[in-house]
Amino acid sequence: MLRTRLVAAPVLVLLLAPATAQKLKEGLFRNVELCNSASSPETRIEACSAFIEAGRGGPSSLSIAYNNRGIAYAAKADYDRAVADFESAIAIDPAFVKPLNNRGATRLKKGEYDAAIEDFDRAIGLQPAYAGAFANRAETWLKKGDYARAESDYAAATRLNADMEDAWSGLCWIRAVAGDPQAAMETCDKAIGAGAHTASTYDSRALAHLKAGRPDAAIADYDAALRIDPELANALYGRGLAKLRRGKTSSGEEDIAAAKALRIDIAEEFARYGVQ
Repeated sequence: MLRTRLVAAPVLVLLLAPATAQKLKEGLFRNVELCNSASSPETRIEACSAFIEAGRGGPSSLSIAYNNRGIAYAAKADYDRAVADFESAIAIDPAFVKPLNNRGATRLKKGEYDAAIEDFDRAIGLQPAYAGAFANRAETWLKKGDYARAESDYAAATRLNADMEDAWSGLCWIRAVAGDPQAAMETCDKAIGAGAHTASTYDSRALAHLKAGRPDAAIADYDAALRIDPELANALYGRGLAKLRRGKTSSGEEDIAAAKALRIDIAEEFARYGVQ
């Protein structure tokens, strides 16, 4: 099962005119450094705010500062402030694609799927090779239950960036749920090869094995997923089903009971995947 995530923009340099830079005090240089850094969200918010309030940068650097502060607010799950900052960044520099993507990712977190898709559409319109925006739009389609569009966008993301583990993992999940199990396993192998050693990726490949009638391989992947996330209901339930198919009735029923304690609707979810 995929998990919604905010894909942060890469750290960008705050650009300052040389004449201005010579006059800056040491504290302002420090604010620039911390606003750019992956420091704690609180530290980053304070530094970006100080830079913004100082009014010593040009439009480009100001837009970047708002974008970076928005990322920090999003990390704190303060999504309304994050959206406001991304909007400020976009208003200053409408061609700056990162805050468009980030506003979309934040709206995705808020469950505002149609608005998120509009942002990703705009980001891709400005930068057609933006793999991250394709991956984010794919996740939004997935949340809306449109597997065909989600698969298309994840596939586009992997073509644009063959090392994009999140996109491979997403493609792995969709193909495990709705596609050919063999194609799903091949895609999941690519996801893991790209570095997606996550509970969700192992869980997806396990589901593909389960649907293909390979319970031993499914159990091995579910075990790997549960070592990473011991309370992943999908992995517990799937492992339980795989164990039942191997005649391990007691152990399988224990896993299924544990999964149902975490997710009361887990059996119905697997039935939608075509697995009972």
